[in-house]
Amino acid sequence: MAMATSDPVITSPITGRWDLTVNLGDRMAASWLEVRVSGLKTLTGHFVGDGGSARPVSQIIFKDGKVSFHIPPQFEVSEQDMYFEAEYKDDKLVGTILSPRGTTFAFTGVRAPHLISDKVPVWGNPIHLFNGKNLEGWQPLGKNNQWIVEKGILRSPKPGVNIRSVKTFNDFKLHIEFRCAKESNSGVYLRGRYEVQVEDSKGMEATNIHLGGLYGFIDPLFMMAKAPGEWQSFDITLVGRLVTVIVNGKKVIENQQIPGITGGALDSKEGEPGPIMMQGDHGPIEYRNIIITPAK
Repeated sequence: MAMATSDPVITSPITGRWDLTVNLGDRMAASWLEVRVSGLKTLTGHFVGDGGSARPVSQIIFKDGKVSFHIPPQFEVSEQDMYFEAEYKDDKLVGTILSPRGTTFAFTGVRAPHLISDKVPVWGNPIHLFNGKNLEGWQPLGKNNQWIVEKGILRSPKPGVNIRSVKTFNDFKLHIEFRCAKESNSGVYLRGRYEVQVEDSKGMEATNIHLGGLYGFIDPLFMMAKAPGEWQSFDITLVGRLVTVIVNGKKVIENQQIPGITGGALDSKEGEPGPIMMQGDHGPIEYRNIIITPAK
């Protein structure tokens, strides 16, 4: 039912999207929050933690400059909720997150940049990010690196660390080919922040947690997955927040806006250039023919 023009709509200074940085003690982790007004006065939203996907928040409380909400655990083995508390001051958020495992982490939050432009990008020359010979130009994100190069293929034969390109990019077109083992899982992170899901997904529903989806945010129109063990391809264009994804020659996402970072992002500095990152902590995965065409 449409709202009558006389209904008093309540606005709030905390509505919008927030890029959060969480101090986990041994490292700084990326997180994200979106706040919206539902109806006349209720604040709702979505939250992305250090890992996992975007989760709905049924109600966010904002009173006397204090922000709070709680949501059930996602992948944590716990019966406890996650509790979020922050102070809103000078258009920033400063607070704590109490995890379902009972550990408290401090965080800071700033407004997420808009990243939408009406300028048409001018593309530069293609760059072969992977030389097919060694890991030159790539950085494994951990001490115990399992990534190897064999016969022109970048392989992660077992779960381990993620790997990123040394070079960083703003807007770009990316071609990348991958071969996924049965029941395995990986992902290609655009600017190190937005994961396009790589998964053994043949026969599954076309949703954002399966192959070709923008993890937790954007569903692909079609499920184009091949059988495990077959080579497959992504052709991805990212301009600001607008993403187009072609899986195995079929356009499955067209010029859709990415709301925010996905779980496992390198950082939450959305206004800065970032690398191409591949996930290596889930199962065996192989990549080849990684070609990026940056905007000038």
